[in-house]
Amino acid sequence: MTKRGVVVKQASLQSQTKQTIEDQKFSLHDFEFSNKIVDYASRGQTEQEVDSEVVAVPTCICLNLEDLRCFEAVERQYEQWGVLFNNCIAIQPSNPAFPTHSGLVVLMGARKNESLEATFLRPVHFVSAFVTSSQRLVLSAYGRDRQLLTQTVLPGANLANSECAASPNTLLSVSANEIYRVTFCAFDGQFTIDDFSFCY
Repeated sequence: MTKRGVVVKQASLQSQTKQTIEDQKFSLHDFEFSNKIVDYASRGQTEQEVDSEVVAVPTCICLNLEDLRCFEAVERQYEQWGVLFNNCIAIQPSNPAFPTHSGLVVLMGARKNESLEATFLRPVHFVSAFVTSSQRLVLSAYGRDRQLLTQTVLPGANLANSECAASPNTLLSVSANEIYRVTFCAFDGQFTIDDFSFCY
């Protein structure tokens, strides 16, 4: 499998606390990254496949979920890219209320009433994903000692073909120094995430 990467421009990312979705009227491509590589990482690919000149540069990774099987538990499939998941499964949504953002596969919580969690093997400074949820959802970022660094909130449901105020696949992001873990929690709701991305 070949690696697809694009070089993009300078970024200004600021840590904010309890940011709401109304504050974030942007898309993933609105960020400008200086000397960064956006790499579309497949689980079958390893970082060793990346050109040595690229490895020396700080990177942004967008996970390619298309190699995952429907209902596969997702835990260590992207470990070589520096992220582990907990309480997470891959699905191909059959409910039109939960459309994908790209491709056919999204991630969702494996058990109701629990948050989907991603832990980074080395700290990152930015995390984002496109989220569709049946109700209010909070994306939280934590430091090394599990201290809360920052949060962003989808204030209500954003299902497709409904009277929701927000559109499906709303981009949520958090930015802070030394993020070691993020959680997505919809408090008894159901949600999907797509195009999970993070920057070192």
